Amino acid sequence: MVMPLLDTSLTVDDPQAFPLGVSEARQVPGGGGASGGRARVAVYAPGITKLEVAYQAPGQSWRLQTLSGLPNGVHHGVVDGFPVGSRYGFRAAPKGEEVLPLAVPTVDFDDDGGSRQPLLLDPYGRAVDERDGSLTSVRMSSDFDWAADEKPNTPWRNTIVYEAHVRGQSMLHPDIPEALRGTYAGMAHPAMIEHLTGLGITALQLLPVHFHLDEPHLQNLGLTNYWGYNTAAFFAPSPGYATKSAQEAGPQAVQDEFKGMVKLLHAAGIEVILDVVYNHTAEGGPDGPTLSFRGLGEQKYYRTDGNGRYVDTTGCGNTLNFGEPRVIQMVLDSLRYWVDEFHIDGFRFDLAVTLCRNAANEFDPRHPFLVAVAADPVLSRVKLIAEPWDVGYGGWQTGRFPSGWVDWNDHYRDAVRSFWVADRAALDNGGRGTSVARLADALSGSASLFEPSGRSRLASLNYITSHDGFTMTDLVSYDRKHNEANGEQNRDGHGDNRSYNHGFEGRTEDEGILARRDQSKRNLMASLMISLGVPMITAGDELGRTQQGNNNAYCQDNPLTWVDWTSTPESHAMLRSTKRVIRLRREFLTAQPPDYPVRDARSYLYWYDQGGQPMTMERWNDSGNRVVQLLVGSDDGHVAGLIVVNGGPEDIDVTLPQVTNDDGTGKRVFDLRLTTSELHDRRQGALVPSGEPDEVPAYTINIYRT
Repeated sequence: MVMPLLDTSLTVDDPQAFPLGVSEARQVPGGGGASGGRARVAVYAPGITKLEVAYQAPGQSWRLQTLSGLPNGVHHGVVDGFPVGSRYGFRAAPKGEEVLPLAVPTVDFDDDGGSRQPLLLDPYGRAVDERDGSLTSVRMSSDFDWAADEKPNTPWRNTIVYEAHVRGQSMLHPDIPEALRGTYAGMAHPAMIEHLTGLGITALQLLPVHFHLDEPHLQNLGLTNYWGYNTAAFFAPSPGYATKSAQEAGPQAVQDEFKGMVKLLHAAGIEVILDVVYNHTAEGGPDGPTLSFRGLGEQKYYRTDGNGRYVDTTGCGNTLNFGEPRVIQMVLDSLRYWVDEFHIDGFRFDLAVTLCRNAANEFDPRHPFLVAVAADPVLSRVKLIAEPWDVGYGGWQTGRFPSGWVDWNDHYRDAVRSFWVADRAALDNGGRGTSVARLADALSGSASLFEPSGRSRLASLNYITSHDGFTMTDLVSYDRKHNEANGEQNRDGHGDNRSYNHGFEGRTEDEGILARRDQSKRNLMASLMISLGVPMITAGDELGRTQQGNNNAYCQDNPLTWVDWTSTPESHAMLRSTKRVIRLRREFLTAQPPDYPVRDARSYLYWYDQGGQPMTMERWNDSGNRVVQLLVGSDDGHVAGLIVVNGGPEDIDVTLPQVTNDDGTGKRVFDLRLTTSELHDRRQGALVPSGEPDEVPAYTINIYRT
């Protein structure tokens, strides 16, 4: 059925071309139309000479109106009969009769009516409605009872990040009602909050929650983009992560459930950080679908070369054009919207280098986007995390982002993996490991990597695993990736994992192999928590989660990627060990001055060898040296703790450094607070005077307090 639309003479001129998107317009006597509701509509569409908005108020027919203004590429106007809850989209005005079908908002673009195209989504649309194979934007209300919500504002030095997927985190949790599993509400259920707070987590970093679509090749394989790194709407939450009841109630209920999640997490002292994907869109390459940006102004929204061809530094077919001020404006507006309207505490920027490439396609730490964020009174106050690479030329930029940003530190990841996992594989097979020097640099916060950018050790986001790659259990259980389920003949995923199966590939019941794997996991987690910088745990690593060797599970929305909450002796032991080392980290930081560890005027890290003597360059450069002691001091000479690393295959006696009491009298006594050796765990609490030997088992870390 074809419904006639409003005549375009009903267009209301509006001299104000901002804000972009749909916003409230002042009511006028006799206005409001048959359905009530008056809205200002503005959209940046520089490639179109005439733009129309098609809209449908709840319970009403589709209507069409031309947006009359065109200053600097912005089409805008005031529209009547456009209340909250209305579906809408844009189209470049066709020739001939202006008609729209009632049920499915598609339009004819040629004179013969043979080529049917969907309406274009609003780049500023606050929600996306998906039905009958079509997408439309939805006008939303920002009303929500935040009550006394307060952001935790946790300092970086006290932050412990937990990277999780909204769906995968609770899908298998036995204490969460089935109707809430895999949802925003499930993430904020008391059972989940109890787990996070009991673990010591201060910030929950969610994989993308913006509205996203599945790539065509995944649809052909019967798979989905589980991770969600294929955004189609930067202002709209994904309805797929809401409860069924919220989805049925509509976009407003979905938005309220999301906000309710943030409110409950804040009440528990947990910040919410969003993983955001502003580097590309779901429209893909030139042969991809036209959903929004491509139809509104392809050459402005996307980065192209001198011949109009796409420049792709994302590996996803297109790259948003951060050389275009309107694109930067859109991203800044989107970020502020999530902070202001959803009370979000920070963002992790996927492929952040792409956002900072200049006209020469080179990374620029003074890029206008970075300058704008630093000058913004809202965004400069939230946590900003860069994934400091992309797939373009010169894409690896770890350590080069400016002050105010924290970088994912892949140097840290590789150093810790190499020392505890890959080196152990070499040693177990009669080879040699590497020097302890790279591990020591990682433990001390990779200072030399971040100093040139004017940042401290707190600019290092330390991680050993993330959503992308092996889980911690798989890192010590597989020599090779096993991604066959992804449908790409195991060609996808990283090949350089620095992993080690400890003698058998995959699942095994061999107690010796399992014990060695558990030992390596404890070393990895302990290293993460004793390092200077900001630690990030990947969801489920504290429980020994496995993906059965799949190191690129982006398309696996099933138990392979969901956190397994089944309690076993192994998962219980890993959880207990993780809690213990996190608690030790927090206790240590509580005793430090407020400026720790960013004060660099005096040294407070002291390195010693196995014999308790200061490390020499000869010892640092000795590739066979796998032992080091780190004494953590302070400006006033107080000794806070001692970390002893034995990365070799033999139990050894280590002489603790000679340290006197704070008043200069007598030997300092060290209290063994944690050892990553299960066999020697009973020695926790043992007292060892400085200058005396203590046994440190092979492949372990001992942590002492004074």
